[in-house]
Amino acid sequence: MPLTDWQLMQGARERALAARDSLHSRRLEADIYVGLEGGFHSVSIEGEWHTFLRGWAFAIDNGVRSAFGAAPSISVPPHIVKSVVEGRQELGIVIDEVAGGRDIRSKQGAWGVLSRDLVTRSMSFELALVAAFAPFYNPKLYS
Repeated sequence: MPLTDWQLMQGARERALAARDSLHSRRLEADIYVGLEGGFHSVSIEGEWHTFLRGWAFAIDNGVRSAFGAAPSISVPPHIVKSVVEGRQELGIVIDEVAGGRDIRSKQGAWGVLSRDLVTRSMSFELALVAAFAPFYNPKLYS
């Protein structure tokens, strides 16, 4: 489970490059290759730690353009952070336990549980994708 923005960004980038390499190995191409990564990002403010659930997207084309985009962040309750970080459990397992559900990750995700379904996992990643695609749909501004 990524625990910093750097790890999240690196994970999203590696996923996009792996998708590109996988297609290229089969002599296939796409206009844009995308990778997504979600996890925690923690910051200390005046000695108090705050942990957020955040997602990152990375988009790259066959040329020179690439960009990152971040999803909004939502605060994660300390007991969930502790179970994931110190207990070394996957967030999906912890969220299933907290919410009393099964395979929540594939449905509303942790975002849905934390926000009472006002924002779902897929909605958060949609925003990250829009942000990562900005240089592609607005190239004049980014060139």
